[in-house]
Amino acid sequence: MTYRVGLGILLLVFVAGCGVTPDDAVDLDDASIDDRPPEDDAPDADDAPDALVDVPRDRPDASLADVPRDRPDASLADVPRDRPDASADRMAPSDGGCPPEMALVQGRVCVDRWEAHLEARDMDGGVSAWSPYTNPGSRWVRAVSTEGEVPQGYITGAQSRDACRNAGKRLCALPDWLAACRGPTGQIYPYGNTYVRRRCNEGRTPHPVVQFYGTSVGVFTFERMNNPGINQQPDSLAPAGAFTGCVSPDGLADMVGNLHEWIDDPAGTFKGGFYADAEINGRGCLYTTTAHGFDYRDYSTGFRCCADPR
Repeated sequence: MTYRVGLGILLLVFVAGCGVTPDDAVDLDDASIDDRPPEDDAPDADDAPDALVDVPRDRPDASLADVPRDRPDASLADVPRDRPDASADRMAPSDGGCPPEMALVQGRVCVDRWEAHLEARDMDGGVSAWSPYTNPGSRWVRAVSTEGEVPQGYITGAQSRDACRNAGKRLCALPDWLAACRGPTGQIYPYGNTYVRRRCNEGRTPHPVVQFYGTSVGVFTFERMNNPGINQQPDSLAPAGAFTGCVSPDGLADMVGNLHEWIDDPAGTFKGGFYADAEINGRGCLYTTTAHGFDYRDYSTGFRCCADPR
């Protein structure tokens, strides 16, 4: 799939679970990183590729392959995929007063079934798919929830909130998010109370940033952790709904793992863990990160939207 990206995008990044500023390094002991001492011949972080590659639609649950260090320096083509402005159709209520891409949770709130990807407004007023591997900056974007699409990483809480609003929805509040993840019985994981390894997209080793750069030294900085190539490694970020066993009682996919999900907290909170860790800050639906401001972003941050039934 080809995505639209704008010119002059600044590729910026962070590691999940740690407070980082553009010039700071992350304490690996606080980041749940597979820390391994650098070897003499370890590649310098600046040699890591900035290339963007197409992400495969089907990803087996297999062991991690090494990422080649000699990727071609390719970029995403700026080829718009024109679509009619279908936001009105998207929000048309179905059973329970929720749009088809949303589920009614506890009879009181509609929640997106899949983590959001983005559509951006074109210069001619149309919209087209935005790359899930780059931050949209100040562009007008709206959230879209579609099974099989790669969800948006590299996004701030404030951008997530605005994208939901532009879709006629809202960023989920904590009680709504928890109800959607835990179901009517308040279970710990979307699928039950007993942990099942790799039922959701979490627990990936080695750490994706360490693997991408080939070292754990000097790579956990704002710029390097927003490299679009991190989420394009094998067995990293998966298309929405690819882990078919990771579904809540109400039919919501990937609420644990895949991407952290911002909730509506201006102080900065995201839930659920991501594809490398869904344990260090709490188990399953209880996983909570509060170490970052609402304008934080990195390869691991995503979101989904909520709405009131109609």
